[in-house]
Amino acid sequence: MKQFSFGFCIALLLIVGCKSSNEEVVNINKKFPVVQLQAIDTVLHKDYVATIQAIQNIEIRARINGYLDEIFVDEGKPVKKGQILFQLNAAEFKAEVAKAEANVLITKAEAKKEELELSRVQLLVDKKVVSNSELELAKARLKAAEAKIKEAVSMLNNAQIKLSYTTIKSPYDGVIDRLPMKKGSLISEGTLLTTLSDAQKVYAYFNVSEAEYLDYKKRLDAKRVVHDNEVDLLLADGTTYNQKGLIQTIDAEVNPQTGSLAFRAVFNNSNLMLKHGSSGTVRLYRDVSNALLIPQKSVLEIQDKNYVFVVDANNKVSMRNFIPNTRVSNYYTVKSGLKSGDIILFEGLQSIKDGDIIEPYKQKM
Repeated sequence: MKQFSFGFCIALLLIVGCKSSNEEVVNINKKFPVVQLQAIDTVLHKDYVATIQAIQNIEIRARINGYLDEIFVDEGKPVKKGQILFQLNAAEFKAEVAKAEANVLITKAEAKKEELELSRVQLLVDKKVVSNSELELAKARLKAAEAKIKEAVSMLNNAQIKLSYTTIKSPYDGVIDRLPMKKGSLISEGTLLTTLSDAQKVYAYFNVSEAEYLDYKKRLDAKRVVHDNEVDLLLADGTTYNQKGLIQTIDAEVNPQTGSLAFRAVFNNSNLMLKHGSSGTVRLYRDVSNALLIPQKSVLEIQDKNYVFVVDANNKVSMRNFIPNTRVSNYYTVKSGLKSGDIILFEGLQSIKDGDIIEPYKQKM
């Protein structure tokens, strides 16, 4: 029994030894793409999800109650500033204006009467027919009549303002959105009649991390680059919008929940291709000088640290940690840990281990 066990162990060791020898041969003969790092001057980009908003976009609501008599516009059509959009029934409000105008005339007539009475009392006082108290009383009545005139004029102005609310005009050039109310509808104060957008220019809002913002601000302040304030817009179908955009403003505060700041870029939109509320991708460019670029696919991230496989003169790979400066597009820029001339594994990192010997072939980044 002991002889059998000893023989079995010897056979098992031979099998394992043969298997290890075969694996080593496979690793030596397996081909892997590699790239040689070189310091270069280039322009990199990074994409950010963006929301697009018209420079002006307002809701047009009724300011009074009434029936919708006329609709002078159609959905999706351009309008000019001052153009009439809607007409509410104005009969009731015209009657209020007429009543207020009549009231103004009545109060003015009463004031005139009191003015004449004051003159008569003044003559009587001068002749010492009546006392000064009668004169003061006449003056008080005139002031009351004049105050009634002001009140009546105020009521007239208020009636005229309400009448003006029956004719709804466009506050600026723009494009009409949906028309939820139809002709003849009973409208209440505050009812949404439509939305008006001025999209001759549009804003694209996108969020940038605090670290990226600090890097952007330092480079912009140093005025070392020409691309940092210029952006492209990628549309929903993947095409690039034919107008360049410019970054205009940055939020004053960091969002405590996301640790990011909102950037705002402006784009010309004279052909009205871009619509309020649509989405896109803002592409922000960055000039880099004398930079070592590492493809993202060549990097292993382990516990917040970054590693690459470096290939030596004997085609032996070893894992090396490096510190990135930033990540732009599909590349890392190197801060420390690697140098120009180093050869690193381009891809296939999951099928290699530290100390393996490979057959390398050069790959373009």
